[in-house]
Amino acid sequence: MENDDTTTAENLTGKVLIAMPGMNDPRFDRSVVLICAHSDDGAMGLVLNRPLPDVAFDDLLDQLGIAVDGGGRSIEVRFGGPVEPGRGFVLHRVPEGGNDPEGRLRIGSRLAMTTTRDILEDIAHGDGPEAAFLALGYAGWGPGQLEDEMARNGWLTGEGADDLIFGAAHEAKWASALRAQGIEPSLLSAAAGRA
Repeated sequence: MENDDTTTAENLTGKVLIAMPGMNDPRFDRSVVLICAHSDDGAMGLVLNRPLPDVAFDDLLDQLGIAVDGGGRSIEVRFGGPVEPGRGFVLHRVPEGGNDPEGRLRIGSRLAMTTTRDILEDIAHGDGPEAAFLALGYAGWGPGQLEDEMARNGWLTGEGADDLIFGAAHEAKWASALRAQGIEPSLLSAAAGRA
């Protein structure tokens, strides 16, 4: 999906979605999702707070035939969403400006999502971005679907703070994201209504 200018009411690229307690989809219960692309054609994002502790980065590299050098490093593997769970996306920091190679989608000025094998090889050899994680799968919405879910109080939007994106305190991210919006999680009800 291209990250072009959009005519939707608000382009949410680079923002986070915070699942509200009344979310009808259990796959997103208490999820925090970074929106990587948003346009009139739909939206695509990665869940930030669902680690996959039983999936080791080194094992995935081995399956891909990528050897880990002595100076190589491992990055965290997370559940990115229910769409195409066998597909990997590396979310990472990038310097501002510059050219983006093929397979890299810039998300704002300091983040990018890369889908090519090159970035995995760079990390395995000790190069590549310092702040990164590998997401398996993604969250996707068709035209107008995300906006409809937001109108039905399924999601709240917020800023994509660094600790939400790259931090390891996954259990605390949902509550932290709500508190950053001035909302105390314990006061939320699962029953949505309209006045």
